Amino acid sequence: MLDLYILETCPYCRKVMSFLDENGLKYNKIDISDKVAEDALIQMGGKRQVPFLVDRDRNIQMYESNDIIEYIKTIM
Repeated sequence: MLDLYILETCPYCRKVMSFLDENGLKYNKIDISDKVAEDALIQMGGKRQVPFLVDRDRNIQMYESNDIIEYIKTIM
């Protein structure tokens, strides 16, 4: 399952979410406006930057919307 750390106001996050939605891919949206989610993001990735993708099935974590979209294309 894919976890996507986002902020609703982030245009890069919206870009990734649109791609996922348009392709019918399921994912967990985790909004870092929640302090617990923000802390989890920083603990995993080392910085407060979104979007941040976690693919738990493949042990992959990454930042950058374009990189995330290109990665998702490889697993579709």
